[in-house]
Amino acid sequence: MLDDVRVALGVTGSIAAVKTVELAHELRRQGAEVRAVTTDAARGIVHPWALEFATDNPVVTEITGSVEHVELCGYDGWADVLLIAPSTANTVGKVAAAVDDSPVTTTATTALGADVPVVVAPAMHEPMYDHPGVLEAIETIESWGVSFVDPRIEEGKAKIASEEAIVLETARASGDRPLAGTHVVVTSGATSETVDPVRLITNRASGRTGRAVAKACYARGAEVTLVHDGSEVPYAETLSVESAAEMLAAVEGVADDADALISAAAIGDYTVAAADEKIRSGQDLTLELEPTPKLIDSVREAHPDLPIVGFKVETNGDDDAMVEAARATLERADLSFVVANDAAVMGESTTRVLVVRADDVREYEGSKAEVGAHVAEELVAVLDG
Repeated sequence: MLDDVRVALGVTGSIAAVKTVELAHELRRQGAEVRAVTTDAARGIVHPWALEFATDNPVVTEITGSVEHVELCGYDGWADVLLIAPSTANTVGKVAAAVDDSPVTTTATTALGADVPVVVAPAMHEPMYDHPGVLEAIETIESWGVSFVDPRIEEGKAKIASEEAIVLETARASGDRPLAGTHVVVTSGATSETVDPVRLITNRASGRTGRAVAKACYARGAEVTLVHDGSEVPYAETLSVESAAEMLAAVEGVADDADALISAAAIGDYTVAAADEKIRSGQDLTLELEPTPKLIDSVREAHPDLPIVGFKVETNGDDDAMVEAARATLERADLSFVVANDAAVMGESTTRVLVVRADDVREYEGSKAEVGAHVAEELVAVLDG
């Protein structure tokens, strides 16, 4: 996600600074090169040696005659993005006021002046985060184009965001953003049909691929709506649904404003009339199943010009059969392309897919995050075309 991206990591004096060693490791795992800059207060929480070990680079602890701030974030400087994580209320206010009294604030002023992207991940006690001056400072900095990674409000504290959220926002800020200005709707995971108050009909889909596609679209600048049977995510507006009918209704509710739909969910093909009370065990039982509407067909009928990407799962493990089935869906619903894969990858961390068009088949294999990135790039080509 951050291949060949150079990240200047500003560390300030929040207790959350203890997490920056692992954050630096995660940035590097995602492909970034990292150099750390600290305030004096941060050095009392995390030793520069720890950050040097985590980044494999010397740590800037003071601004000297070598003008480290300019070398890092000035015109033609080393960094592609400045990430301040964690950022205290003190640092937020000083950045907004262009007060340069620490290596981090001096580097931030330099980055803003040189048009280097800046990402800020605040961490402080909740009353400090709610202070009118802090909120005003955040609003001011955001108006300059700075990206904020919202903290997690827990136990009276505005705790630093997850590593995943910080890495994703850093990727979005530092990338080319070919999907900027677009609204992409992504469906993900399994749907469930109620049999009775305690039983469901569902499938084995985990939703990993759909979430990976949504993240990849967000990292490329899109505003994303994720429709799934799951919790809220930091990278998308989340619409939580359970049944196939609920998923269709949710998608139809946002399709008017969408620039593309990626239908990655494993939507149940059948539903059943639910019993009001628990069905007692120990009896012969027949459930009468009824077909559910095909989401992509319904959306295509209402939105004939909307680019739609479909997913097709097969179980025979034969590529030719997968391509044939994918092309039948492609033609039926007039899709931009279809992502075909074998059901054996459901729930796994890696996958192999075939991106199928009428006259072209492309194979991608790897982690679901990597495959999600490939699907997002294929969508970029569709929207650019």
